Amino acid sequence: MTVQSFVDAIARAEAHAPFLRLALEQQPDLAQRLARGEVPGPTAIDPDLPVGVALRRARRREALIVAIADLAGALDLVGVTQRLTDFADRALDLAIRTAIRERAPDAEPIGFVAMALGKQGSHELNYSSDIDPILLFDPATLPHRAREEPVEAAVRVARRVVELLQARDGEGYVLRVDLRLRPSPEATPIALPVEAAISYYESQALPWERAAFIRARACAGDIALGQLFLDAIRPFVWRRAVDFGAVGEIREITRRIRDHHAQGQTFGPGYDLKRGRGGIREVEFFTQIHQLIHGGRDPSLRAPATMDALDRLAAADRIETEETAALKAGYVALRTVEHRLQMIDDRQTHSLPRAPEALDGVSRLAGFQDSAALLAMIEPHVARVGRIYDSLDPRDEAALSSDPDSLAAQLERLGFGDSATAAQLVDRWRGGSYSALRSPAARQALEAVLPGLMAALGQAPDPRAALIQLDTMLSRLPSAINFFRLIEARPQLGQLMAAILSHAPPLAGALGRRPALLDGLIDATALAPVGDVAALAAEMWSGEAGDDYEAALQRVRLVVGEKRFALGAQLVAGTSDPLEIAHGYARVAGAAVEVLGAATVAEFARAHGSVPDSELVILALGRLGGGALTHASDLDLIYLFTGDFAAESDGAKPLGAVHYYNRLAQRLSAALSVPTAAGALYEIDTRLRPSGAQGPLVVSLDGFARYQREDAWTWEHMALTRARAVFGSAAARREVTAVIDSVLAAARDTRKLVADAVEMRAEMARHKPPQGSLDAKLLPGGLVDLEFAVHVAQLSHPGVAIVPDLDPAIAALAREGIVPSALAEDYRFLTRLLVLLRLVAPDNEPPSPPTRELIVRALGAEHWDALVARFTATRQEVAQVWQSVSGETHGGT
Repeated sequence: MTVQSFVDAIARAEAHAPFLRLALEQQPDLAQRLARGEVPGPTAIDPDLPVGVALRRARRREALIVAIADLAGALDLVGVTQRLTDFADRALDLAIRTAIRERAPDAEPIGFVAMALGKQGSHELNYSSDIDPILLFDPATLPHRAREEPVEAAVRVARRVVELLQARDGEGYVLRVDLRLRPSPEATPIALPVEAAISYYESQALPWERAAFIRARACAGDIALGQLFLDAIRPFVWRRAVDFGAVGEIREITRRIRDHHAQGQTFGPGYDLKRGRGGIREVEFFTQIHQLIHGGRDPSLRAPATMDALDRLAAADRIETEETAALKAGYVALRTVEHRLQMIDDRQTHSLPRAPEALDGVSRLAGFQDSAALLAMIEPHVARVGRIYDSLDPRDEAALSSDPDSLAAQLERLGFGDSATAAQLVDRWRGGSYSALRSPAARQALEAVLPGLMAALGQAPDPRAALIQLDTMLSRLPSAINFFRLIEARPQLGQLMAAILSHAPPLAGALGRRPALLDGLIDATALAPVGDVAALAAEMWSGEAGDDYEAALQRVRLVVGEKRFALGAQLVAGTSDPLEIAHGYARVAGAAVEVLGAATVAEFARAHGSVPDSELVILALGRLGGGALTHASDLDLIYLFTGDFAAESDGAKPLGAVHYYNRLAQRLSAALSVPTAAGALYEIDTRLRPSGAQGPLVVSLDGFARYQREDAWTWEHMALTRARAVFGSAAARREVTAVIDSVLAAARDTRKLVADAVEMRAEMARHKPPQGSLDAKLLPGGLVDLEFAVHVAQLSHPGVAIVPDLDPAIAALAREGIVPSALAEDYRFLTRLLVLLRLVAPDNEPPSPPTRELIVRALGAEHWDALVARFTATRQEVAQVWQSVSGETHGGT
């Protein structure tokens, strides 16, 4: 900035801002420095003056520096608000320390903290802001006088703090303090015990208070105490399952503000920059609504400052980049003009003057020629912000009639072929037939969402099936209010839910048990491929569970449930290749094994210690080993341990190694499979371990190697071709892999190998016959035949293709001419079909016509008959490969 810009700023301040004119007269030395283009650093608070006097003088000096630097363009909006907030923090901290030391001169000023909310919390204070702290204290550590109760001491400290900051004299005041944001201000003391505050926010707080704490921080006093409080209430603020009642409450606050301040809604003279339509408050509320929706799942979105939060929301694709730019530009323009208003008389005002002369004065202080130029600058910002904020409202739809005949006619127009049955179900819901729909609030929420919900169901591929599934879901819900509010707030979710209810019984059942699963589909990222195992494991670890084992288990179950549901939704929505979804299911399972394995090992060690120079290793086999699961897959696991089987653990309750690891594996299997309120994870199958169900659950690595070399059946070596270590240190995994490679590389009698495989396949066919005409796994020429053929080829040619993933294994065998190259595409087609049918046709029979269309699209077929023909041809090709390997001939296809 040039010196001239400062000279011009001072001239505008003297001409149009009486408060600044007086401040310049009272501080001539500072005025001269500013006129030279200097911007002094933060003002020191004189320790030789009485605290109140020192604070008032420091504030007067800061107010002049910030105002002139702002008017000269030397400080942008962030620089202005940051400096104002930093001074407020310092002043509040000194007031707290002074108030405590006045009562207990020799004590450390601890046990009392100011929690900054609102603009102070986000470092965004106005030029003439109130501060809105919540004052908390710890009765156990707050210094107090003899025969004085901690509560009395805390209230006296709080009163003295307010007095030091608000008292006025000829040099002005420091800060206006508003303590009404504390819990139940009409009934509570002005300083609250920290535990009482935590209890309130956990159990009684109002929805708007969640939004207030988005910007909360400990700003003065005992910061460690304040952080403890924030850590305790974080789950109250940032919920994984979105409470759309809170979002609705924020929208309702805006509507009430617009109604209450109706005179300031119309743009022009008198317009309220803060509360008017398209004003500052709507930028803030728009931001906070999206933070409440997404911040529970994405901690990166929990930025307190409005513009920082907007940037993060855009970076995470939660809001459009164009919206972010418009909202930030509007926020800067409106806040800057608001500051000009407040500089005139140091008043906390937000409305443009109605009087022409006064509005011209504000305009010229802001550097505009007249009020017309100022209004022309502001108006486009106000219009854009208002439009963006109004877009949060769900669409208006005509209410559904309560007359049965009229309702049936409406539903027929919406797409329900059996509109009479649909009308009966709607009437049942309205009558409160289910417990979830009996409260007035539930029925109100139902009516709000019913037009849009029924429209979405009417456009579903199978409206009748979707409606029946929804009815079943509502019959099982303990409460439907938040479910309805979610659909109301995100109408597009209604369309996806309708498709899920139409096509995917397992997902519909999961949704009936846990409607919060729908929360995970709020944004488009839910329909993208899941991350790798490391990223998924990090997400499963990232809750507030700490060292609480049960909380860690619950966290994993929640995340796994959400990821599996989202992957299933991708199948229904047709956004991902079923083969990639199969890999995604496997990555989710691998991450769950990794996280629960580590948590269970740590928990078990608390009581029993660890076995020296030894560790648990987990082998995945079958589909998990091959990295391609279905929605319904169980997990084939083998538990091993390294080190000396005769060793003993070193804990308070020592156990021998064999006993130790068998107990540990039992506990881990339970963690992976026992149902809880969040649902079960997986069925665990450990029958592939040495000696099967007759053997111990866990064996040493040496015992495993000996068994595989000396006693294992051929089919066990076939299973071992898909073995992959999914838990254990890198060194232990290498050790186990070396044993497997050694076993599979051993020379073997090919004739015996083939005979054993044929016998095993026949045994499987007797005990596990096909389950339906579309059983891509068990029908002749299905995936089991394909896998048997590949495993026999792998073991017959051990140097060619011993890898757990069948896709590259088949490709390697085909390159050597051992199997036909077409087998690779046969494998992919059958796997895609299996993954789809496990979700949309679990009985393996042809589904309804709409679901057939979904399968046809997902597999790239022209129509259903063409897909069935391809299924038949594929099975014939696979049967021929199995016949060439085994000499067997299947009867029929």
